[in-house]
Amino acid sequence: MPRITKAPEERRLEIIETSERLFRQFGFTNVSVDQIIREIGVAKGTFYYYFKSKEEILGAIVDRALDQMVDQVKSVAREPSLSALAKMELLLRGSQVGDDSNLELAEMMHLPGNRELHELSNIQTVLRLSPLFAEIVEQGNGEGTFACERPLETVQFLLTGAHFLLDGGLFAFSPEEQKARRITAQRIIELGFGAAPGSFDFMNPKQGKD
Repeated sequence: MPRITKAPEERRLEIIETSERLFRQFGFTNVSVDQIIREIGVAKGTFYYYFKSKEEILGAIVDRALDQMVDQVKSVAREPSLSALAKMELLLRGSQVGDDSNLELAEMMHLPGNRELHELSNIQTVLRLSPLFAEIVEQGNGEGTFACERPLETVQFLLTGAHFLLDGGLFAFSPEEQKARRITAQRIIELGFGAAPGSFDFMNPKQGKD
């Protein structure tokens, strides 16, 4: 049966989507390049024309998932009608940014064998989102609601800590332990940004002020 010729972008996307499906099903470390090309029905040379390694596909999967998240954060960060605090509330209430596809990616990252994907996603999330959140902090500095000397570095520390400590897939915290850490994260954010105590209560609406 002759192979079907596809446009380069279509073929590249097919490799990414097939790899992501296999990684989700079997775990990144358990999927080989041979398994990917068998699933698609292409020669190994075709695979290496688009990607140098399996790890490079990993980066493409993360980039694709983060692109939409970055666009959403950017649209809020660059909205001139909103105050800095209003922007933070839109982005941090419930601590979820993105759509169902990003939730699926998070579930896949927590599967055994997907540690590399998880780490890469966390790193790229911090690097790509921190400049946008820093813009909001700088706006808050100008509005007088924040007093943060180093917005970018502060945001990077906060995002890194939140991604690691509040990740339910890494720590076996009970619901009460998770609740306590979310309240503490709120207080750390307020201190780091130089915001008034309680100004980030929207992060823990059921608890209110403690």
